[in-house]
Amino acid sequence: MSMFCFQCQEASKNTGCTKKGVCGKTEEVAGLQDLLVYVDKGISVWGKKLQDQNDFNRNAAVFVVKSLFATITNANFDDKRFVDLIKEALRIRDELRDRYVSAYKEKTGEDFSEHMHDCATWFSDDINEFHAKSKLVGVQSTENEDIRSLRELAIYGTKGLAAYVEHAYVLGHEKDNLLGFFFEALESTTRDLSVDELIALVMKTGEMGVNGMALLDKANTETYGHPELSEVQLGVRNNPGILISGHDLRDMEDLLKQTDGTGIDVYTHSEMLPAHYYPGFKKYEHFVGNYGSSWWAQNKDFESFNGPILMTTNCITPVQDSYKGRFFTTGQAGYPDVKHIPDRPEGGAKDFSEIIELAKKCKAPVELETGTIVGGFAHNQVLALADKVIDAVKTGAIKRFIVMAGCDGRHKSRQYYTDVAENLPTDTVILTAGCAKYRYNKLNLGDIGGIPRILDAGQCNDSYSLAVIALKLKEVFKLDDINELPISYDIAWYEQKAVIVLLALLSLGVKNIILGPTIPAFLSPNVVNVLVENFGIRGIDTVEKDIKVLAQA
Repeated sequence: MSMFCFQCQEASKNTGCTKKGVCGKTEEVAGLQDLLVYVDKGISVWGKKLQDQNDFNRNAAVFVVKSLFATITNANFDDKRFVDLIKEALRIRDELRDRYVSAYKEKTGEDFSEHMHDCATWFSDDINEFHAKSKLVGVQSTENEDIRSLRELAIYGTKGLAAYVEHAYVLGHEKDNLLGFFFEALESTTRDLSVDELIALVMKTGEMGVNGMALLDKANTETYGHPELSEVQLGVRNNPGILISGHDLRDMEDLLKQTDGTGIDVYTHSEMLPAHYYPGFKKYEHFVGNYGSSWWAQNKDFESFNGPILMTTNCITPVQDSYKGRFFTTGQAGYPDVKHIPDRPEGGAKDFSEIIELAKKCKAPVELETGTIVGGFAHNQVLALADKVIDAVKTGAIKRFIVMAGCDGRHKSRQYYTDVAENLPTDTVILTAGCAKYRYNKLNLGDIGGIPRILDAGQCNDSYSLAVIALKLKEVFKLDDINELPISYDIAWYEQKAVIVLLALLSLGVKNIILGPTIPAFLSPNVVNVLVENFGIRGIDTVEKDIKVLAQA
């Protein structure tokens, strides 16, 4: 077996990709990602030891966050970048080792001689040895299926958490307890923990997920204001444009400032759509609207756009020659043989001048559609409508809220989410966040007393809003259990940010979640049984049967 990866929903045959990733990831990149995570575990072994001695190394923790983010699905396909990251990881790990060993000798007067896990000691600076080692440290190196499943569930949740913590970090918001958790979580996966101990680790990962999403919500809203009810244009103008995709709002800010007054329009794509909901971006007249649809349709969207595309985070599909020359990555995103925009200098902004100069030479975008789309229903906006919403619930005008958040994907089975949305009773309201909304956010489902039947809270990064809304309703209706609320959950997943959202919901006590379009390949049958018995999680069924459950008909 040349590779094995089963971290995303589209894993081959819902078992695992063994030759090349369905995402387009090569064997070499898959192996280097595994090795990077392995060395990150080594950093965490030493980082945790130092942390236990009240010597927390923040810079090492930030590196672990950034490098984990680079390994999530569809983020970085560039093998050269991973080689550099592994070399840097080894350097950081050994600095922590030396620091701990020196402190140990100073404290005890003896040389440190404890046997350490291989991830904390293995070293090479030879790329060929990197590839050889990567074949030995992948997920299948853990033989026990249930232990492997729980370890990977914790690691994938931690990868998703890394994305949220990184987005908050670039906006100047961080917490040592969150950063320190990365050491704790990864170090735990190097020890022979019991099933019960691993389940506890998974649940703590969910708790940290809630904290991480709260931190990102604070970072976004303090920087750009609270999202508000907004009407976003879907058509185009006649000016040349730049299309920004991914999730990073700080990159959006830098780009808008640098394009202001240049005659270039800026459009969002896929998960950048919710940037239009933030007051901080509304002052830019050249911030035109949203172009195209979900991440998996980007080949068609990017060809038609004509201008440069800036990919700020994950959700890259294999880049086509027809637009490769105007495709740029930044942050933890990467793709072979395309231009990468370096990180911003401390206290400064990223330099997007090359993209701007290219845009000036390009034609205006080809119009794909016209009209508008409404969004901006994050927690602050929904709570501003609280009296109206609560009255609609009390009078029976709204019988149920259906949380249909999460990810979109390529599989035809995702038509299920469109069909559910179209056939839900008209006294239900859909709460959504993430690109899953592209399966139904352009449907005309009407409203209930002026409350739209689709309330879009924003990106997958904004899923925290859905938890805040639920907890506020629990308080208003004076309920003891969040599961007594008139809220059902039909969650779509694709990658690791959806995993941390799921774990966050479980940590809040939410039960009876329907998860689809498939149960994750990395969950063993026994682990699935634990989730079923403790939380009532199940996979999707037919549209008709699930609607009866969701709407409590």
